[in-house]
Amino acid sequence: MQTGVLRVLRATAASWWRHRDLRLTGQTALAQRLERQTVLRDLGYLRQAATLPNAHVICGEGGTFIHLGWTTVSTFAPIERFPLATLAVARGTPFIDIRPVTDVIAFANLPRVARDGSVDPEPWGPGKSVSLTTYIDMVEALGARIINDPRPRQSI
Repeated sequence: MQTGVLRVLRATAASWWRHRDLRLTGQTALAQRLERQTVLRDLGYLRQAATLPNAHVICGEGGTFIHLGWTTVSTFAPIERFPLATLAVARGTPFIDIRPVTDVIAFANLPRVARDGSVDPEPWGPGKSVSLTTYIDMVEALGARIINDPRPRQSI
């Protein structure tokens, strides 16, 4: 793991209000132990984001989410204030920025991304799922911006 990644994760863990309060009250050892656990958990999320085929980061008006199959890590902040998501994107995880999407009804009616790689034969209706690349096609048609696009490039 890169030193810069660990530095960001450590700084993020140390800045969390609970860990800061523990340090202020003299419980430094407990704060350090909890920060270490937080860094290890976040490293696990980054590893999952790098290895799972449908892992992606999505950012909208409701916050930023890292979708890792059966696990979702989120915050109400935009991606710029969610270091874990920013690191995942910097390491190559696909990023879907839905902030430019204006048709929220069409977006809400999109199928979800398949968690385990399986795809429904008819991906419409409640509870249906599609592959990440199909989802990106759909959401891009609504105006979303895509970074680290996993779709194969097509020549013109």
